[in-house]
Amino acid sequence: MTKRIVAGVEIEASSGNVFADLGLPDAEKLQIKSGLTTEIAKAIRERGLTQVEAAQRMGLTQPKVSSLLRGEFSNLSERKLMDCLNRLGYDIEIRLRKTPETVGHLMLTHA
Repeated sequence: MTKRIVAGVEIEASSGNVFADLGLPDAEKLQIKSGLTTEIAKAIRERGLTQVEAAQRMGLTQPKVSSLLRGEFSNLSERKLMDCLNRLGYDIEIRLRKTPETVGHLMLTHA
């Protein structure tokens, strides 16, 4: 990451993954879960659902929805978050492609 000084403050450019920038393990998975959680929150808001209504549609309890909307997603798997999006009317498409690198990466893209 590159660093520069702006108005006397050292600024470091992000890698694009705040979890990796913080040195957290499983940063790619956390980035994916964060993106899925953001989409869930957006879907709930766009549909005008209460937490209780969203919980019923997603097969969760209202307290779990409340936690999720506060960004607490570590106790839910990527698969469960994708299931929640399916139940909120989203299609999920998983696309695989070869990479020239030794190890591939997880990415979340929006259509």
